[in-house]
Amino acid sequence: MGKKSGSYPLTAIRTGIVADRLMSDKKLSVVFDTVVGVTSMETHKEEEEDQEAVNFGRSLLVPSVQELAKQPLTKIPLRYVRQFHHQPLSDDTTPSVPVIDLHTLLETASGSSTYSSELNKLHTASKQWGFFQVINHGISESLLEDFKREVLNFFKLPMEEKQMLWQKADNHEGFGQLFVVSEEQKLDWSDMFYITTLPHNLRKSQLFQKLPLILREKLEAYSKEMKKLAMAILGQMAKALEMDGDEMRELFHDGVQSIRMNYYPPCPEPELALGFSPHSDADALTILYQLNQTEGLRIRKDGKWVAIKPLPNALVVNIGDIMEHQATVTSNNERFSVATFYSSNMGTELGPARSLVAKHKDPVCSLYWL
Repeated sequence: MGKKSGSYPLTAIRTGIVADRLMSDKKLSVVFDTVVGVTSMETHKEEEEDQEAVNFGRSLLVPSVQELAKQPLTKIPLRYVRQFHHQPLSDDTTPSVPVIDLHTLLETASGSSTYSSELNKLHTASKQWGFFQVINHGISESLLEDFKREVLNFFKLPMEEKQMLWQKADNHEGFGQLFVVSEEQKLDWSDMFYITTLPHNLRKSQLFQKLPLILREKLEAYSKEMKKLAMAILGQMAKALEMDGDEMRELFHDGVQSIRMNYYPPCPEPELALGFSPHSDADALTILYQLNQTEGLRIRKDGKWVAIKPLPNALVVNIGDIMEHQATVTSNNERFSVATFYSSNMGTELGPARSLVAKHKDPVCSLYWL
């Protein structure tokens, strides 16, 4: 079988109502002062973090949207109001995101027509979409339900307990929002908790230990299963690319994993806000567990935003920096999700796969994942 053309990268593998809004902004300020200010005025010092823990970035402290949404708002604060340009949406004629049966790929004889057909679906989905839903992924329903319960319980915790997990000014791990770099920047209508989970030496152990015990246990188990799943998917991608499987495993066997738990409260003006701004993910794979059936994830394909409808017991897989996506919000329903990010080993040199480069040609470039 000849080499497939158009191979996909694995992220270098890889108004008129100003007064009302100003009142809303005052409420926002009160929430911020009571939620964030208390934490910043704490006088006790944290124990030092593990020496090997790595700082992957920082984000300015912002108020909890969950607490803000508890206020009797009819208008959202100005800082959450977006100036949307025309954003065409997909219609019923737009193809839906591909669905991949992982059990077929892992348990069917590799030479069979059934296997070849499913592998080709994976290859096409990866090239043309950069997104797909995976079913029969092998993660037990009981673990998913247990983890879901604990994530929901986490966001029900009183604010005093969440303050113990609040982001620090110099690091974006913890409770808050990501990628807030300016006081003028528009904010997302969501809260999140973000933590590095693998390898263990990169964990912020003091943050991890502050999580409720049962959540910590379920997060640990979920993290292990997510690594197994990521490696299984990457292995099948290697086959689809006709790449040496050992080469792929070598790149990712001790990969960096982080997990982000997301909460999108109901929004009084959903047409003016976003749950998560348009972006792409700087990793190899993102695996999204949608905890309820509220739609919100959209991907941008061929100039249109395509909604990802949650499928029962399915996980959404996103291949790194390929596809722009965003999260929307609704006026009546809250939405929960958990995103797991998986990247190559720290210190890995990334470049054209040796097994795919002709012997008489040198790679154009390579880079390091530090």
